[in-house]
Amino acid sequence: MNSARMVFSSKAYVALAISVFAGFWLMMAHFDQLLFFEPLLAFHVPPGSEPQLALSTATAGLLGAVVSMNVYVFRTSKVRIGASFFSGSTLGVVSSACAGCTSAGFFMATTFGVAGAATASVFAQYQLLLRLLSIGLLAWALYSVNKRVGQSCAIKPHD
Repeated sequence: MNSARMVFSSKAYVALAISVFAGFWLMMAHFDQLLFFEPLLAFHVPPGSEPQLALSTATAGLLGAVVSMNVYVFRTSKVRIGASFFSGSTLGVVSSACAGCTSAGFFMATTFGVAGAATASVFAQYQLLLRLLSIGLLAWALYSVNKRVGQSCAIKPHD
């Protein structure tokens, strides 16, 4: 992963990855009812929800790395951005941040009525499987962007 070392040698990209990780981790922990902001700040992992926390943490970490590396490619690419640039990254981000994979899906059920409730119940039933699929998509997006950074013809030399 020489490409990752090249990207994360800059403090700006490390800071971006950390901030994306922290933002999405806080959001997913709150939606999964592991992190509470009111009436007091509290973090509680009920027995049996450890896999949920581990998968949320892995998803947020991969998301931070993918977003940071994509920003690097965007800023240093000679070629203008095409559809192939956004394919893996967008799919990974959308799948990891899908509201149906968390308890936020139940809030959406009231918006979409019966169809929303049916969809939310399917998402709730297959939540761990969907999160594993999301991690797989993010790993694929990370591989794709790592490969793109490694292509010397697509990236101009670093100043």
